[in-house]
Amino acid sequence: MPSNKSVSDAPIVQFTNCRILRDHQLQREDLWVREGKILNPEKLFFDEKGSADVQLDCKDSIIAPGFIDVQINGGFGVDFSLATDDFKSGIDLVSQKILSHGVTSFCPTLVTSPPSVYHQVLPQISVRNGGAHGAGVLGAHLEGPFISKEKKGAHPEHCLRTFEAGAFQDLLATYGSLDCVQIVTLAPEMRRSSEVIQELTKRGICVSLGHSVANLSQAEEAVQHGATFITHLFNAMLPFHHRDPGIVGLLTSDKIPAGRRVFYGMISDGIHTNPAALRIAHRAHPKGLVLVTDAIAGMGLAPGRHTLGQQVVEIDGLNTYIAGTKTLSGSVATMDTCVRHFQEATGCSVETALEAASLHPAQLLGIEHKKGTLNYDSDADFLMLNDSLYVQATYIAGEEVWRQDVSGM
Repeated sequence: MPSNKSVSDAPIVQFTNCRILRDHQLQREDLWVREGKILNPEKLFFDEKGSADVQLDCKDSIIAPGFIDVQINGGFGVDFSLATDDFKSGIDLVSQKILSHGVTSFCPTLVTSPPSVYHQVLPQISVRNGGAHGAGVLGAHLEGPFISKEKKGAHPEHCLRTFEAGAFQDLLATYGSLDCVQIVTLAPEMRRSSEVIQELTKRGICVSLGHSVANLSQAEEAVQHGATFITHLFNAMLPFHHRDPGIVGLLTSDKIPAGRRVFYGMISDGIHTNPAALRIAHRAHPKGLVLVTDAIAGMGLAPGRHTLGQQVVEIDGLNTYIAGTKTLSGSVATMDTCVRHFQEATGCSVETALEAASLHPAQLLGIEHKKGTLNYDSDADFLMLNDSLYVQATYIAGEEVWRQDVSGM
């Protein structure tokens, strides 16, 4: 009986003829997987005297960690900010469809909504692992309603809220529960926001700054209280000014607590952010850049009218506007498109582009020990891509969950 069975009866799969993204570099190595985890081949050979049960030729593909989308409002006709009786089937549909974009984990995002919507929707979101059924759910991202009226963007003004005397209790009453919440976006210039940031951070919830008119010192104070993320940098915040760079100034601030990193989301769709702005941000703070789609229900659908929470939006090509206005309202770009556009716009390396959609979001959420890398013992959530960064196959826990159909090509 082969000795590799001494540890586990599960089959060992060896992916050969590939370039693996590991330690920030594409390395010509094989990838070994067992029971949904990435194996250390040295331990397998020398400790277990084991070998592969199955070998798969990757035909010189790039193997990269699965993408993690921490801001996605919906897609394929599903709007996460609409309370429906079959909300779970909507989550299921989106999680299935985004596998083809290389997304293996995501945070369903709700835009500013009435309390009744949060109370109805949040109990229907549960953290779960990915698999053949679709990408894993990491927890909800609540974008609003504690944001600035001046920078509300596509958020409905009548649903915006401020923090009253019992600030954190007010937030709890609005959302109903924080059980499945992973990220909260708020405006740090609001009175009593510091105590809210501290309370959320204490509970392991990531606080993001966005839809805000905060100056730099207000933003720095928020970071000192625990905020770690900026929601879609440049969008829905004060423009950069040399005397007070506002939230954007966090990218080069010298007031960030030692050992802490501020991350920032960017919608790299060629519309929300000019390529020059994308280059400025990336060159100022490359290790903090997190690619997000900010995708809305219209992603994957034909142009026309769709919803974003309480609002009607119009899609025209890759542009999405609140109906009858020129206010941008989320995107219809897919994550793999954002990765390719980011690489093209900045001229960065393939490794850097891929890590902005995998390693960095995992670090932001504090899950880099199991997601966002191909390190030994991490979850075997990975992609096969060609040299142009088009996804050829998606794997979750070492199982193929999507593959590009090449029969019609």
